[in-house]
Amino acid sequence: MDTDRTPAALAETYFRCWVDGDFAALRSALADDATFEGPLGTAGDADACVAGLRGMRERLLTDVVVRHRFVDGPDVLTWFDLHTSVAPPAPTANWIHVEDGRISRIRVTFDPRPLLGGRPS
Repeated sequence: MDTDRTPAALAETYFRCWVDGDFAALRSALADDATFEGPLGTAGDADACVAGLRGMRERLLTDVVVRHRFVDGPDVLTWFDLHTSVAPPAPTANWIHVEDGRISRIRVTFDPRPLLGGRPS
């Protein structure tokens, strides 16, 4: 596997491209059957993943501040602050699983209530 397809490099590409709005490059990092699950939605393939990330980028996202990235073989956990135009930064965990040099699964968790107009307890 070349160095730009390591799990750590793919996670870096994913976040950089999402924040920069480079969705063609982000799509190239995803397996065709990549899936996404998070508090604001799910996606069953790479194109749906990109569409969801694009929508969030265009409507809400202002920045991602990575606090730490943990790599364990094909798995990468990124702890970051999700900055949006509608709520205070949300502490967020993102798990990416890589197979055959592409991201195949993405799972995200954070408290979505501030984004949805609610308050955290």
